[in-house]
Amino acid sequence: MKDIPVDLDRHRGMAAQKATDLRRAIAVVEAHVRELRERESDLENRMMTAPSASWPEAAVKTRHLLNLYTASLPSEDARHHALVTALFDDFARLGGDA
Repeated sequence: MKDIPVDLDRHRGMAAQKATDLRRAIAVVEAHVRELRERESDLENRMMTAPSASWPEAAVKTRHLLNLYTASLPSEDARHHALVTALFDDFARLGGDA
């Protein structure tokens, strides 16, 4: 008996190896997406429970909310995209890049 593990990837065809690599990559990406969603949920919970102590803190919360809104806009909605961009420019100008 041998204690050396068999490298099964060597015994499969190239298509099967690529499929396996793709499945592994997708699993890693899905794990990162889950982690990101959990972190974003934690951040949003903290934002909801702690009132802003200043206008710059309120602007940070607003910026996050506007980023979520902008991500949901269709790319054809140039008017709303431009409006959000103008508002971000106002935040930077008035709040020292809040």
